[in-house]
Amino acid sequence: MNSVQTRSAERALSGGTWLIVCGAMLYSILTVTPLMAKHTAEAWDWTAPILPLVVDAAVVIVVKLDDVLARLGGHGGRWPIVLRWMTGLMTLALNTADSALKKDLVGVAVHSVAPLLLIVTAETSLAYRRAIAAAVAALEAKQAAERERREQAARERAEQARAEAREEREHAAQLAREQREHEARIAREQAEREERQRREEREARERAEAAEREARERREREREQREQERLRHEQQARQRAEAEQRERAEQAERERREREERAERERAALLKRGPAEVKLPEDEARRIVAAAFTSGLSVRQAAELCSWSVGWVSARYAELRDPGAGGAELAIAGN
Repeated sequence: MNSVQTRSAERALSGGTWLIVCGAMLYSILTVTPLMAKHTAEAWDWTAPILPLVVDAAVVIVVKLDDVLARLGGHGGRWPIVLRWMTGLMTLALNTADSALKKDLVGVAVHSVAPLLLIVTAETSLAYRRAIAAAVAALEAKQAAERERREQAARERAEQARAEAREEREHAAQLAREQREHEARIAREQAEREERQRREEREARERAEAAEREARERREREREQREQERLRHEQQARQRAEAEQRERAEQAERERREREERAERERAALLKRGPAEVKLPEDEARRIVAAAFTSGLSVRQAAELCSWSVGWVSARYAELRDPGAGGAELAIAGN
């Protein structure tokens, strides 16, 4: 039997035991409560279920602790046995007392079934659990011995493999030493030949480097002369470009001032007309509005100058305030 089967048997035993215990407890409460009610003062009838509950609670404690001790392989001594039998006999006495007082032998036999089954189940389940625990311990011991045997065999095989590997390493080391000695001899001879060749190559390289150094120095002098000539030409070209740029900037500044002066004169001319008597054409009205906006006149003043509505002039002012619509000066200068 493996561990899975053992756990399945333990679950079946535990489930069956608790099913019998719960059934016996319920049956005992239903049977003993009327008896206790008859022998209790009328004002205290409500305490009738307490005694069967207390006795059944003791039964639950005994069954549960016996289960735990059996799993751990322990033994509680004499007192658990006394408590187990005492609670079982109390349950038996309480369940059969009413029928015994009535001299009803059939009732005594019927009401003794559940308590006797509870007593025997508690003892049997404890014995089963101890037997299962002993069987599991024996199985574990057997498995541990088998593992130890396999581990010992594995250690012996590993030791043998290590011994064989050690012998192979020693043999390989001997061959390697001989190979190294042979290679060292060949390497010395090769090193001597290479040293002679390197010495000859070094002398040739030194001669070539001296010639190359002289040629490089000559090229460096020529390059420096060309670089100085190039820098001189670039400086002259940069000076000419800066002079031309200054001239273009001065010319652009003069043209900008001229445009501003021309736009200012045109704005002044447009604003000097005074209020228009009739509604001017739209192009001319737009120029007047742009001039008024640039000069800071109010919307109403601009409307009087062009005889257009205040709403139309307000819309043109909004367009002029928009950076994408173009400035007032550009509007005047373009016309």
